[in-house]
Amino acid sequence: MDKPEYFFDGRITLKDREFLEKYLNGYEYRTSGSSFSAMYMWKEDNNFSWKMIGDYLCMAGMSHLELEQGIFEPFLFPPFTCTGTYDPESLRKTIYEARAFFESKGETFSIRLLPKHMIPVIEEACPGEMVFEDDRPNHDYVYLKQDLIDFKGRKYHQKRNHLNFFLNNYEYEYITVTSDMKDEVMTFIDEFNHRKDIPEHEMEMLLMEMDAMEDVFANLEKVGYIAGAITIGGKIQAISVGGRLGSETVTCHIEKANIEYRGLYPAITNEFCKHLPEEIKYINREEDMDLENLRRSKQSLKPVMMLEKYIAKFK
Repeated sequence: MDKPEYFFDGRITLKDREFLEKYLNGYEYRTSGSSFSAMYMWKEDNNFSWKMIGDYLCMAGMSHLELEQGIFEPFLFPPFTCTGTYDPESLRKTIYEARAFFESKGETFSIRLLPKHMIPVIEEACPGEMVFEDDRPNHDYVYLKQDLIDFKGRKYHQKRNHLNFFLNNYEYEYITVTSDMKDEVMTFIDEFNHRKDIPEHEMEMLLMEMDAMEDVFANLEKVGYIAGAITIGGKIQAISVGGRLGSETVTCHIEKANIEYRGLYPAITNEFCKHLPEEIKYINREEDMDLENLRRSKQSLKPVMMLEKYIAKFK
């Protein structure tokens, strides 16, 4: 199936960052996909586009969780507010206008990536009119930053052993990644991807990610990304890229490490967290997309909470 066109006229661009962030930061959404850094990173892969409808910023995208079947399903993010509050009647008008827009294009209307704490907001605007489906593949894994720095206790015994092996056996340097290092980083990512033996649809996702990374690493400072790398022998062997999410959280968008170095994954996680601003308390490491290996990896770091997301549809 061919990839559909963009839904709304507005695009995720650097020149619109200030305007969009007024809405993306106007409420504690807490979900990994609701930051400018996340939307900019995946703007092409997910066909993100926006439109002001009434008092709210409406952001549309395409779901890729069914990529293996070649399905691209358009959806609406929860409408974004810039005031920190929602007026039920005003929100209702926006939702109904957005629904009419979807239906005018022959598409079924749904709100996706809806955090659980916003269900009452939508329910108040459209009382008894919508159903809410648990969207487990999109639940975010949230960790305490200090846990990933200390790796204390029995639950982190294995991680701590791997990290200690790395620290005792390799000389390394943790560096801040800047946009003038783009070519070096992209070489690492290309080598990383070609070491993997994964199903075709997962490789397709990695190749889409590769295109996004070219743009991301060319604009690290302009978007406001936080990026770090571990070098061994002067060559990048692990990277981590994140972005601010609200006042106390950083979302880790990308983390990659050369598995030929035992313990490098816990090392890049550990170093990235050590170098974050003091006020950051939480790390959101995004969803597992229902991929078994990714789920095991995220669970192994022992999240302190799962940020549940839902799909809202009219009955």
